[in-house]
Amino acid sequence: MTLDVSAPALAAAAAAAPWERAEEWWGRCSEATRELPAPVVVLSLAALRRNADDLARRAGGIPVRLASKSLRVRGVIEAVLALPGFAGVLAYTLAEALWLADTIEDVVVGYPTADRHAIARLAADERAAARVTLMVDGVEQLDLVDAVAPPASRAPIRVCLELDASWRSAALGHIGVRRSPVHEPAELRALAAAVVSRPGFVLVGVMAYEAQIAGVGDRPSGRPAQGALLRAVQRLSGAELAERRAAAVSAVRELADLEFVNGGGTGSLERTACEAVVTELAAGSGLFGPHLFDHYAGFAVAPAVAFALDVVRKPTPDRATLLGGGWIASGPAAADRLPLPVWPPGLAFEPREGAGEVQTPVRGTAARALRPGDRVWMRHAKAGEVMEHTNEVVPLDADGAALPAIPSYRGEGRCFL
Repeated sequence: MTLDVSAPALAAAAAAAPWERAEEWWGRCSEATRELPAPVVVLSLAALRRNADDLARRAGGIPVRLASKSLRVRGVIEAVLALPGFAGVLAYTLAEALWLADTIEDVVVGYPTADRHAIARLAADERAAARVTLMVDGVEQLDLVDAVAPPASRAPIRVCLELDASWRSAALGHIGVRRSPVHEPAELRALAAAVVSRPGFVLVGVMAYEAQIAGVGDRPSGRPAQGALLRAVQRLSGAELAERRAAAVSAVRELADLEFVNGGGTGSLERTACEAVVTELAAGSGLFGPHLFDHYAGFAVAPAVAFALDVVRKPTPDRATLLGGGWIASGPAAADRLPLPVWPPGLAFEPREGAGEVQTPVRGTAARALRPGDRVWMRHAKAGEVMEHTNEVVPLDADGAALPAIPSYRGEGRCFL
């Protein structure tokens, strides 16, 4: 099935924001999927459209490249790319990028690769080599490509350099994630010089992902002081990065005619869009609206994706046991990586069990009314990872009715990590 999220009816439904009326919203999801076996994953096309429109608005006219790891449903990727404001994909593995490049003309691999088989496929396919760009942050990665396919035997390989966007604070130490070793403008220029001097490579882009801003909510629930501190740290980090990124890109442009400079993420679109050197942004999580993205001061997401589990037994009158549920998000092991029970309201996990692989007890006043065969709705902590647990997702139309299911990556027989 081909998705169309451009229909005026979806825009009208998005403007009505039915997800803000919780009983109506989750009741509609339950009714639409009543005959479908659990676990069932739904995708509200109205909420998806609302989130896409909001990302494009926040980007301020700069094109948004879709981060596929936050989606993992090819039908959704292609549908959003058909909307104004979106262009290209930021993939997470080279094997995935080659698969997507069958139908998508511009795919950047967001992380370096050591997949020799995929490198050989890329090098042997001129069409794929013209559509796919590799991420590089060291000459050893160039050496690996050359070892698999010498320059004389392959199509030219497009390359993007990754600049480390973390903040090296004198007072706080390293703030951000451990990505590229290339932090300073001079280091990026030296790497650019190494790329342009080697046959078989074409330097086309620079990327810097500010995870400490884009991926960290600045309004943690019930912790206003921590939120104020986070916002202060993000302001300082953003100012430092803007200056350093401008210098780094300027240095690289002395050596190569770059096609793009990529930055940002769902949590930092407005901030990154203000930087003159940035030509495109990246985002994906904001389309599905997982619950980790409820905690940002500057924007809100609609819960476009959710999943329902069946109640299968009652261990005590004020508890109900769900079948499955241990869909834990990646990152540091913490309570905020658990799925969030959202309907019926007032449910909580057992502290000593949490969300289990096969069974998940929930407790609370609402659990007293639950009976075997009832359903509990959950939201995942992160976006695309929920799709690794299901073969298909059920789209809901503008009226909340179920459309034919569409496959996830897993449903298409693809597991890239």
